[in-house]
Amino acid sequence: MSTHIKFLNGNHCAVLQLGFISLLFPAVYPVMLIKVDEETGEIIRDKNGLCIVCKPYEPGHIVGKIIPGDPVRQFDGYLDRTATVKKVVHDVLRKGDKAFLSGDILEMDARGFLYFKDRIGDTFRWKGENVSTSEVEGVITTAFPDRDVAIYGINVPGTEGRAGMAAILDDGSLNRSLLSSVVKKLPSYARPLFVRLMPSINNFLTGTHKIKKYQLAEFGFKLEGSPGTVLFYDQSKDLYKELTTQLYFDILHGKIRL
Repeated sequence: MSTHIKFLNGNHCAVLQLGFISLLFPAVYPVMLIKVDEETGEIIRDKNGLCIVCKPYEPGHIVGKIIPGDPVRQFDGYLDRTATVKKVVHDVLRKGDKAFLSGDILEMDARGFLYFKDRIGDTFRWKGENVSTSEVEGVITTAFPDRDVAIYGINVPGTEGRAGMAAILDDGSLNRSLLSSVVKKLPSYARPLFVRLMPSINNFLTGTHKIKKYQLAEFGFKLEGSPGTVLFYDQSKDLYKELTTQLYFDILHGKIRL
């Protein structure tokens, strides 16, 4: 059930059509989209403690029904019990049932076609690959141990998945040449295409002093009304340069290939 096409429906545009869920006979299909908190990824439940199935154009976590004894729909788990527990959600549509958590956020249109939106947790997809935010953060932090670093994915119009972006605490002394050199240690798809240099991150910290990546992701690579300075990774020259207004609009309108 994989098809790669451009799809346009009213005001909704999606790049990758992944599959289909019947809106007339949803019980026939072993998958569904359930509502999650967009900030934390936590599953949202109704007053009865059950999961809430998404309506068209509501992004949700795609899950697969687990049916013991069914050769296709049963899930035996991993060798690592902890990993198994994290992959199973209980009390989905009724008390006692179970489903497998894919880790993917998808959206369904009015006809039941599915489109990829994002990954949950410490990964995001770019160029068809899963990017580990912790891996990228580790590489950059090794070169800049005295700076706070956060890696996350952002939406770029006309592209599939999310482009990598790094938010780095900077007082103006960051060695941009060193940063350009450091990211070369990463696979090409994992290199942050954008970097937001921030003089302060105090407004983006949780109560446990973790950076609120979801808030930063909302800014995307915008220049106006967003904090700090934005850099863009010029892949033809293998270096970061400041994102200008002209460059911003060229990327926005697809004139620059990412």
